[in-house]
Amino acid sequence: MKKRIVCLMLAVMMMGTQVATVSASREEELREEQAWTSAQLDATYSQIDQLYAAKEQLQNEIAALDANLVNVMVSIQTLEGDISNKQADIEQTQSDLQKAQNAKDKQYEAMKQRIQYLYEKGGNDAWFQMMVNAENLSELLTKAEYTQKMYDYDRQSLEKYANTIDQVTQLGNKYQQEKAELEGMKQEYEAESVNLQAAIDERRAVSADCDNEIAYAQQMANEYAALIEQQQAEIERLEAERIAAEEEARRQAELAAAEEAARQEAEAEDETVYDEEGNEVDAEDALENGETLYDEEGNEIDPDSVTDEEESDGDVEYDEYGNVIDSDNTVDPEEYQSSGSGSGSSVVDFATQFVGNPYVWGGTSLTDGADCSGFVQSVYANFGVSLPRTSYEQQNAGTEVSYADAQPGDLICYGGHVAIYMGDGKIVHASNAKDGIKISNDATYRTILSVRRLV
Repeated sequence: MKKRIVCLMLAVMMMGTQVATVSASREEELREEQAWTSAQLDATYSQIDQLYAAKEQLQNEIAALDANLVNVMVSIQTLEGDISNKQADIEQTQSDLQKAQNAKDKQYEAMKQRIQYLYEKGGNDAWFQMMVNAENLSELLTKAEYTQKMYDYDRQSLEKYANTIDQVTQLGNKYQQEKAELEGMKQEYEAESVNLQAAIDERRAVSADCDNEIAYAQQMANEYAALIEQQQAEIERLEAERIAAEEEARRQAELAAAEEAARQEAEAEDETVYDEEGNEVDAEDALENGETLYDEEGNEIDPDSVTDEEESDGDVEYDEYGNVIDSDNTVDPEEYQSSGSGSGSSVVDFATQFVGNPYVWGGTSLTDGADCSGFVQSVYANFGVSLPRTSYEQQNAGTEVSYADAQPGDLICYGGHVAIYMGDGKIVHASNAKDGIKISNDATYRTILSVRRLV
């Protein structure tokens, strides 16, 4: 009789779960679509991170180029001052040269006048007349010595002025050369400033393109996040409908089984059974003694039709679709969620050992590289907690709590991202390809979709 009741329950549940099966099929399709959307969201956020990194690099390059440009402009201004000073030096040498030339000319004219005077007074006999007119030898020598000194002075003055003119001329040439070198350097710096400004303008244009790409990627991320929310709402609606249908099917099956059991029990109480010799016997006593039972017409009776005795040591268990399952293989969901031997703090302590290790898209290695969900999955696997692979699926693991009640070890779920809460507003997570596995001080840096407690 027990078998017939089970079969009846299964039949009723199978009919009742047809609607649930259709709902489950659509739910599975939505979950697949949502997983794809979540992957796109992850990829978009990764692209945004890369764009921000590229923009930061461009900003650093622009700052360095700006600093170089400032240095170049300062050098140009300094060179302009040096050129101006050098021009003043050149003008001064020209003035000095003119003065020396004038002095030389005056000295030369004075010497010519003195020589002319001597010749005009004595002609070719000037020296003879000077000796004749001298009253004594002393006067003669004095006049001769004076005349010689005058000649020596004129010659030395002329040589001095000639040397001065040469020195001033050489100095002027030197200043001209130095000025030309300074002007050449100025031209080089001016060309460099043009190149630097062009490089700055180019990087600013690329940075503006990054801003446009970031804005577009953020718009796409917002659309993916909105789509995920819509898909989640639809999944939850279908899941509620499926659970309601399954519960109704189970209730109907239990009700039908109870009615069948009552009917069979009533039939069993009214039915008279006999032993091999045709004597009326008690069915339960006969079965306990291993006797075969017969009805009034001498036909052998199925023992299950006249007793409720269990054929197994334990109750028969069924899954959500009415299939019989081995009770030894059933898992208590609460035991599953807390199967890890560590506390939330232990999870955090374990996870933070891997800070600094690389981020690898699709990876699950805590040492060689993992993405956000792979990191979380591998950390909790160390504590015996099995989690789904993707960040979206992990949003349904464990028990949901509010962020205000978040404790170390809880999962912080974002759109396309997941992290482990450390307490005090901090998280440890596989962030992106640039930062790898790291600790962030603000768990609310992005919109939090859910907080899940696993241990």
